Order: sequence, then C-alpha cells, then structure tokens
Amino acid sequence: MDISTKYMGLKLRSPLVAAASPLTHDVGNVKKLEDAGAGAVVFHSLFQEQILQDRNELEHYLTQGTESFAEAVSFFPQASEFKVGPEEYLANIAQAKKSVQIPVIGSLNGIDTGGWTDYAKKIQEAGADALELNIYSIPSNPKLAAKKVEDVYIEVVKAVKSSVTIPVAVKISPFFSNPANMARRLDRAGADALVLFNRFYQPDIDLEALEAKPQLHLSTQHEMLLPMRWIGILHGCLKTDLAGTSGIHTAEDVVKMIMVGANVTQLCSVLLMKGIDHLRELEKGLREWMEKKEYASVKQMRGSMSQKKGSNPGAFERAQYMKVLQSYHA
Repeated sequence: MDISTKYMGLKLRSPLVAAASPLTHDVGNVKKLEDAGAGAVVFHSLFQEQILQDRNELEHYLTQGTESFAEAVSFFPQASEFKVGPEEYLANIAQAKKSVQIPVIGSLNGIDTGGWTDYAKKIQEAGADALELNIYSIPSNPKLAAKKVEDVYIEVVKAVKSSVTIPVAVKISPFFSNPANMARRLDRAGADALVLFNRFYQPDIDLEALEAKPQLHLSTQHEMLLPMRWIGILHGCLKTDLAGTSGIHTAEDVVKMIMVGANVTQLCSVLLMKGIDHLRELEKGLREWMEKKEYASVKQMRGSMSQKKGSNPGAFERAQYMKVLQSYHA
C-alpha cells in the first residue's frame, strides 16, 4: 500500500503534514513530527511586522485602519511578544533541515508586498524546501473595491515567485466573492499550491477593561466542510496543487479531503489537543480504511469524489442545498 503523495513537486511519505503552529516553533518538535510520520512540516510563521525595522513603519501597520476603533490596537501583538526574530527564524530553518529528512516548508505571514521578497529569498537560502505565504488581511475600508483586495494577493505572489526558485504555496481566505476565480488568478500568477483555508481569529471584547482581546478557539470537525467543498470544486480545474486545512481531526477526515482532490492535509488543532504521536493513529486509520476499500495508493483515491466526476457541479450544489433544507423537521 502506497500512502505517498506529491506536493509542489516534493515527494512526501504521506499526506499528513504538520501545519504552521506553536508546535513547529521548536526544532526538537520538528524531529518528533518526522518520527511520528509527518510527510512534511510547515514552520511557524515569520510575521511581516517582525521584518519591518523602521519603528514608524511598524507603527503604521499596527494601527492602520484603527482610527475608528481605538481599542482594537491592543489586539495586535507587540514586537516583544514575538517568540523569535527574523535572523533566529532563519537559523531555526537551517537547523531543522540538518535534523530531518522530510521537507521543511517556511512560512511568511503579512498583508502586502513590503518585506516579503527579501526574506522569501533568505528562507530559501536557509534551506527551506518550499515556502507558504499566509496573506492575513481583513479588508475593512468600505471604499476599497474587491478587485484591489484581490490584486494585493497577486502582487505578493508575483513578487515572491520572482525572487525564489523553491515552490510557493498561498494560504487563502474563503471570503472572496468568487473563490474559484481567485484560485485561477493565483494559479496563473505562479502559485504552486493553494492552502484552503485561512482561519481568521476574531477578537472578543473585555467588558471590564473595555478593550479588544485575542480569542483563540481550536478548530472543530465541522469546519473542514468548507475547504472540502472548495477543493472538490477546484480539483482538475487548476495546475496548482491543493492542501486542505481546518477541522481535520480523524483518519476519515483525511480520507475525505484526499477523495475530493487534496494533495495533502495540514494538521494543527488535533495535534495541539492530542499530541504529536496522534499522527501515528491517523496514519494507521488511513491505511486501515484503504485496505478495507481496496485502494492500493493515495494517488488512486485522489479526486474520486470531486466535481470532476459530476456533469454539473453547480446543479449538484444547489440540489444538496435544497435537500438539506427540506429534510429538516423541528
């Protein structure tokens, strides 16, 4: 039985990839993830705010758009809260590459083209096998047209692709007016993979302190339905590879993502809750399911339940919507 897969031209021993998370801050954990069966590891993110050296420029990014909501400034991390600086991040990438055989994927998190290009190249030079761009931007200006928001993503991808030779994945939001068209634009801009989807953490309000505060909730299984749907729609329509993330907690979840067309599944919350060794259980469950259903390889499974197998995906979506509504009884 062959559970290997290809992702951005890299051969992975399995489709189980450790997503960027607090677990991948520690190089020792990267080795543990490899030992437990991870096919690859996405390093924790280096933030654009960490890269910016000019304090005035940093202040601009931390306070941009907050003039109407002054309390929201406290939601952003202060420079002292970052675990490592840019140079230490690069050193950790280099150390991880010396410690493991599986692919190590760097991660950059930012909101526009500033600061990405130079560090994308430095991450490559540190030894990363690939790079994941996490464009974490929440447009709030009502005067900003949707196309301008989308164009930022395209500009970032083109800028980074022009500066590196390693493959580049883009972690995107589900909130575009037409995610399929945006995926197509990113594909044409040179993205080697799309990671579906980014989770935007929503701030809560501290009623005693009267300020915004970070609020972190780990994913639940129902959250995988959204990326699963869109991977199923996009499979076969793009050259770029597809990675599923958010809400993948069980071996069955992994199987579903592969069957709709994902090349890999990125795992975060389940590993934070159950530990790194849970990867062994996920791989065991994947193998057992494949044996039961007589699949010889992950490649054979991939895309077998995608829209590519249906004659009219739009009609299918609409039919399922109506079927669900009509099946509910109070």
